[in-house]
Amino acid sequence: MDADIDALVAVVGLAGRFPGAPDVDWFWRNICDGVESVQIHTATTADGTGEHYSGYGVLDDAEMFDAAFFGYPPGEALVIDPQQRAFLECAYHALEDAACDPATYDGLIGVYAGGSTTGYAAALHAARSQLPFLDDWQIRIATGPDFLATRTAHKLGLRGPAMTVQTACSTSLVAIHLAAQALLAGECDIALAGGATVHVPRPSSGYTEGGILAADGHCRAFDAKATGAVGGSAVGLVVLRPLGDALRAGNHIHAVLRGTAVNNDGGGKVGFTAPSIDGQAQVIRTAQLVAGVNARDVTYVETHGTGTPLGDPIEVAALTRAFRADTDDSGFCRIGSVKTNVGHTDAAAGVTSFIKAVFAVEHGLIPPSLHFEEANPEIDFATSPFSVATALVPWQPDGRPRLAGVNALGIGGTNAHVILEQPPVPAPTAGRTGTPQLVVLSARTPAALDTLSRTLAARLREDPALDLADVARTLQVGRPAQPFRRFAVCDGAADAAGVFAGEDPERLITNDGRPAARPVVFMYPGQGGQHIGMTRELYEREPVYREAIDAACDYAAPLLGTDLRTILFPEAGDVEKATEQMATIGVGQPAVFVVEYALTRLWQSWGVTPSAVVGHSLGAYAAACAAAILPLAEAISLVVTRGRLLQGLPAGRMAAVPLHEEELMALLPDDLSVGSVNGPGQCTVTGPAASVEAFTAELRDRGIDARLLRISTAGHSALVEPIMAEFEAAVSAVKPQPPQVRFLSDTLGRWATGDEAAAAAYWSSHLRRPVRFGAALQHLLDDSSQILVEVGPGRVLSSLARQHPAANGAHTILSSLPHPADRTADTHSLLHAAGRLWAAGVTLDWASLHQDRTPRLVRLPLYPFDRRPYLVEPPAAAQQADAGQVIVTPDEPATETSAGDPLSEESVAGRVSQAIGDVLGINDVGEHESFFDLGGDSLIATRLAAWTRTAFGVEFSAKEVLTNPTAARIADLVEERMSAIGEVSSR
Repeated sequence: MDADIDALVAVVGLAGRFPGAPDVDWFWRNICDGVESVQIHTATTADGTGEHYSGYGVLDDAEMFDAAFFGYPPGEALVIDPQQRAFLECAYHALEDAACDPATYDGLIGVYAGGSTTGYAAALHAARSQLPFLDDWQIRIATGPDFLATRTAHKLGLRGPAMTVQTACSTSLVAIHLAAQALLAGECDIALAGGATVHVPRPSSGYTEGGILAADGHCRAFDAKATGAVGGSAVGLVVLRPLGDALRAGNHIHAVLRGTAVNNDGGGKVGFTAPSIDGQAQVIRTAQLVAGVNARDVTYVETHGTGTPLGDPIEVAALTRAFRADTDDSGFCRIGSVKTNVGHTDAAAGVTSFIKAVFAVEHGLIPPSLHFEEANPEIDFATSPFSVATALVPWQPDGRPRLAGVNALGIGGTNAHVILEQPPVPAPTAGRTGTPQLVVLSARTPAALDTLSRTLAARLREDPALDLADVARTLQVGRPAQPFRRFAVCDGAADAAGVFAGEDPERLITNDGRPAARPVVFMYPGQGGQHIGMTRELYEREPVYREAIDAACDYAAPLLGTDLRTILFPEAGDVEKATEQMATIGVGQPAVFVVEYALTRLWQSWGVTPSAVVGHSLGAYAAACAAAILPLAEAISLVVTRGRLLQGLPAGRMAAVPLHEEELMALLPDDLSVGSVNGPGQCTVTGPAASVEAFTAELRDRGIDARLLRISTAGHSALVEPIMAEFEAAVSAVKPQPPQVRFLSDTLGRWATGDEAAAAAYWSSHLRRPVRFGAALQHLLDDSSQILVEVGPGRVLSSLARQHPAANGAHTILSSLPHPADRTADTHSLLHAAGRLWAAGVTLDWASLHQDRTPRLVRLPLYPFDRRPYLVEPPAAAQQADAGQVIVTPDEPATETSAGDPLSEESVAGRVSQAIGDVLGINDVGEHESFFDLGGDSLIATRLAAWTRTAFGVEFSAKEVLTNPTAARIADLVEERMSAIGEVSSR
């Protein structure tokens, strides 16, 4: 790129539906293959002496729409013009293709678009008697082209400018021009631009002598046999953003928009609808100058190319005049017209041409323009810069970037031209180490989620070179999070393809479709799960984790006289020594603390902030640090002091005993203590080593499965009493503060007050009191909305939580790290926990999951809409079918409707239920179903209130519908008012 990248615009997303092509990639394949997607119909001439032909590019399934996805009740979806429905779906897909989620994107997203005038409003007016509650205002809102952009902004939550553009055939290219100008002016940060023309059913007009439509139903642009244009329906959108922003964000860039121009022919032509060489040449030349390119370097032009004998020669003459300002060379630039493939799609014509040209500059291919055999005699190609592309040819200009022009000319004289350049070569990616990735998918329905899984698997198999980190990031940040969620932690594209194809179902985790913002509780285990090498993988791969470990170890080093990192992550020759050191209390306890502290920092960087914390024995210090009771340096100091004091005590041990506390106390020798009560039948004993060992053997002789723990201390026993005063003094010196998040005390078995948690006496007595973790768990499990996450080595606390009698299927209980004996990698375990949090509804900071790598956003399968038919056919179409006017809805695929039967003598609630169903287009509405849950809004409430006043002769307002949103409650008010009217009448 030889220009300031911030003065250029990138094309980062594409979406559309075209004749013969349900998406842009299919469309491009058809174009390259030379497919004509025009349907040709024959009809007898008016005088019955012959036949004439009419061609039209029909948009398949144009009446289909996923109303539920966009929150439309069926009745409202039915009256929205199919053109606007198709545009809305394509707008959603375009943003997906650009990996842009409006809900999480911080900038402004604008919409610039235009549509054609369709006959749908006339069809609705003709069907008024069959459509209850439909009025002129609703028809105007549902079908007016001026609401195309604003409806999209409303439904997709876009806060930038939303502008409808209308310049006839050049509409959508003018929209692209306006969008680019808005981006460069800073009016928005990302822009959707495009247009739609959707006629359902296809227009019935055909060839007429002297008209603009082709006699044989084919568009033969620039050919001697051309007799006119061919119509078509299409929807197309592009997503634009400043090139600099796109490069920094790692967007997939299809092409670069170097310059655009728009003008009007003015009055210097023979008539309003006539084209003008002067006006066209001027706009083409202006675009070239704005783009800063020499016309000799533009080697392809996607023309307006309608196939009219008059228009084609004028367009080539205008192009020639513009190019001759820079060069006298001939035949160096190919031209083509997509209208030969899909017809002239009116308001969508410009964006359709634009998308074709974008793919051409991106892939380095010039597709064929169809039906060209011999030039229109009014076109002198031999002396012009141009030749018609008649075959698919590679496009690699020597030493120059690929540059293309796109032309769009509107009836009425508004002309538009843009210059496109091939995309920049992507910069090499950095920090890619083949790390495991959290791959997430979500959908509105289970069926759509299954479809997405299959299409993702197919995409990964189709392109195994895809970097899974790119795929994961695109799905994380570039797709809105829907209710039904699925994830897997995968190693590489091939692994992910197999998992999402269902080959390893245990690794594919799916939620219940009810995610919610839920509080998270961090649980910190005590000593026992530590081992050398724990979290080495995280230390090497996660910058935040590494920084936290380094900070904690730097604080601990002068206090311990050693660097904990050499013990946590020893070199090969130092493993034995490190193992011995880790087994000591003085080193093992600080090692556990720094791991728990670093894990906390990593979780917080990923967006997971605890609403409460709890620790088990030593884990209480990591909990206190997370709750801001103790800053890091002070917490390290206390943990090191605690470990030193405990290590100086006589030899002690602990053992797990599967008895209730009362049963254990009855057997317990005087010199032993209950160390912890972790739940019913889950206790530990603590005390002198010899006594613990003897008591354990005695219990085993009684048939009680007691077992010694790997803890060489007698914490929470009488042995610690001699050190309590010294430790309390150490705590007083660091001045603990009241907690900033809820702090659940493991020794009190309840929520600690601020004064308690900040008291030095609390922490000294914490050494001696038994841990009552079972009681603490009861407090946590009483609220099933809380997600419990174990933050530390091993899975002891999460296992205790799952085994607790209060735990059930409603609780989400997770562990951050694997069990020491588990061969699962640390990163896998942590990402799996993150996936479970996301599936449950916790919002993650996805960017922080990729801190060590350059982001790249890639094209992936788009959302599979669950489309259903919604169509009111025009009277003309119904008459041709020799039937009454036809209304197609999902409940009744194709039925004739009538004015309906008179209201029966049923209950008031029944009549209101029927009315709610009619206004929303839903059958069998229950008397207690909420109007809002069914899709109602304030506008629909106004119509329902008007019906209620007319049907029952009582006063009733829209506000009363909103505050009494069920048929039963509306009926109660109606009956009360009818009764009052009756009483007045009887007086």
